[in-house]
Amino acid sequence: MNIKVVRGNPTPEELAAALAVVRARAAAVATTPPGAAGPRDAWSDPSRIAARHVPAPGPASWTRTYWPS
Repeated sequence: MNIKVVRGNPTPEELAAALAVVRARAAAVATTPPGAAGPRDAWSDPSRIAARHVPAPGPASWTRTYWPS
């Protein structure tokens, strides 16, 4: 693995900290099985939207799309 500092002049401690983060992230990705997704949160779950039954539109539904009741 080659790391090149493009801008700035980091101290050896800063460079070691950045390298530790990169190596830890690479190790975490390497141990994750391919195709394994993390836990889904409720916000991104599509069943949250489809959980309610949406009624079919009636003959005058176009009038209710803009004007408040």
